Amino acid sequence: MIYLVFACRILLAGVFLTALAGKVRNKAAFDEFAVSVERLGRLPRRVSRAVAVAVAAGEAAAVALLAAGPTVPAGFALGVLLLLGFTAGIVRALRAGSAAPCRCFGASVTPLGPVHVVRNLVLAAVGGAGGAAALTGPATGWPPHPGGAAVAGVAALVALVLVVRLDDLTALFRLPPARTGPVGRAPARTVPGRAAPARTGSPGGGEPGAS
Repeated sequence: MIYLVFACRILLAGVFLTALAGKVRNKAAFDEFAVSVERLGRLPRRVSRAVAVAVAAGEAAAVALLAAGPTVPAGFALGVLLLLGFTAGIVRALRAGSAAPCRCFGASVTPLGPVHVVRNLVLAAVGGAGGAAALTGPATGWPPHPGGAAVAGVAALVALVLVVRLDDLTALFRLPPARTGPVGRAPARTVPGRAAPARTGSPGGGEPGAS
């Protein structure tokens, strides 16, 4: 259980820390996130700004709670609540037909889609599993075996990279749109050095010089 808790802590704390850093790295980044909240939620500017501040504060709190041993269960609980809230917001935006991107990690310009719903639900499941393991087993202290800690840590970091780069990965495997333009006749092929055959006959189909 302790390895599961350790891996889930690294993954969720890394996700929230990366998302928070992308939003607050400078004023322009936070303004872009607030604008994306406004567009996705179709909220007034002041309300969307308050929501953006609340999201950033919640992510910071989740990271802090997951970092300290005694508060790990509370950190998992807060993380799950945040992820379910994000999921509900995405589903609402999709039903409203919004195609605006969410600056979840501060830089993505990919419009929201079902893949983001699945991502958040998977992360929420990870948080639920980690919270349950933390409540039923020891959640404090370093895992007793360095090898087990290394395996759990590497697995969590790999999963973190996949989550953060999800938009890039989906774009990589997305098929290009099919061409739907009109189909024309292929141009006649000519052999280099040979003149194209001369057209004979008048436009009406008669013999040359016929009246």
